[in-house]
Amino acid sequence: MRFNNILVVIDPTSDTQPSLSRALHLAQQLEKAHDAVKLTLFLSLYDFSFEMSAMLSSEERESMHQGVISQKRAWLEQLIASHIPAGSQIQTDTAVMWKSRDYEAIIEQVELGKHDLVVKEAKPAEGLDALIFTPTDWQLLRKCPCPILMVKEHEWQSEGRILVAVNVSDDEAYHDVLNKKLVTSSRDLASVLSAGRIHLVSAYPTTPVNMAIDLPEFNPNAYTDSVRGQHLINMKALRQHFHIDEDHTHVEEGLPEEVIPQVAEEIKAEMVVLGTIGRTGLSAAFLGNTAEHVIGRLNCDVLAIKPDPEVEED
Repeated sequence: MRFNNILVVIDPTSDTQPSLSRALHLAQQLEKAHDAVKLTLFLSLYDFSFEMSAMLSSEERESMHQGVISQKRAWLEQLIASHIPAGSQIQTDTAVMWKSRDYEAIIEQVELGKHDLVVKEAKPAEGLDALIFTPTDWQLLRKCPCPILMVKEHEWQSEGRILVAVNVSDDEAYHDVLNKKLVTSSRDLASVLSAGRIHLVSAYPTTPVNMAIDLPEFNPNAYTDSVRGQHLINMKALRQHFHIDEDHTHVEEGLPEEVIPQVAEEIKAEMVVLGTIGRTGLSAAFLGNTAEHVIGRLNCDVLAIKPDPEVEED
C-alpha cells in the first residue's frame, strides 16, 4: 500500500502543524523513491453566528461563507509556500469546506478527492503523555473509508520501529486477510520511511475466573497453555509468511488495550499500526471497538487501517 494522494487536516488554532510536517516527511521519502505524490491541505470551517442572523439573505450568507473560505485558502497557500522546499516535485492543493461537523467534512473530502490517507494531529491533554482523542477523531476512526495517520508533535527518528497489532486468536479467514493487509502496509511504509524492521504483537485472554470456580475439574493452567499455544502457532504462521524474525513478535497474556501500549513502550515504537472495524457487537471484537481503547493509551503515532469491505465479517 502506497500513499500518493494525502489529505492533511490543518488545525487553524495551532502555531505548529504536526500533521503537515509528518505528511511532508512521508511525501519527501516517496519523492525519493520516484513515486508521484500529492498533498492537499484541508480545513473545515463553521460559524454558527452566520447561520443565525435574520438580517442576511441566503445569498448574502453564502457570499460571506465564500469570503471566509477564500481567506483561509490564501492562508493554506502561505503554509504550502513556507513548508514545501523550492524545486520540490510534490504536487499541492488546498480544500476548504463549510460544514458543522468536522469529521463529515473530512470524509466528504476523502471521497471527493479520492484520497488514500488522512493525516491528522492528535493532541495530548495537558499534563498527559497519552493521546487524547476528540469525538471527531473517534468518528473518523469508525467511518473514514481510507487509512488515518494520527500524529504527535515530534520528529520521526531514523530506523524507528513500527509495531503492528494483529489478531491471531483463531483461523477465521477475515482475521487472516486483515492481518496480512496490516503487515503488508506496514512493510511498505517502513521501506519508504527507512524505518527499522517491524514488530508484531497479539494479546491472548486470561483464564476466566468463573470457569475455575464453577467447574472444579477445570484446569486453568492447561487452559492458558492451550490458548497461548494456539496463538503462538498462528503467530508463527503469520511471521513466517512475511519472513519476520521470531524475536520481532510478541504474544502476551492480557487485554489488548493493555498489552499493545506496553509492548509499544518496551520497543520504543515510533508508530503502531492496527485495524479498525466501524461496527458494534461481536463482529467488532478485539481490534474493532477495542482499538479505540488501545489508541487512547498510546504515546506514539497511530496508523489505523480498515479491512476491505468484502472481507469484513457479516
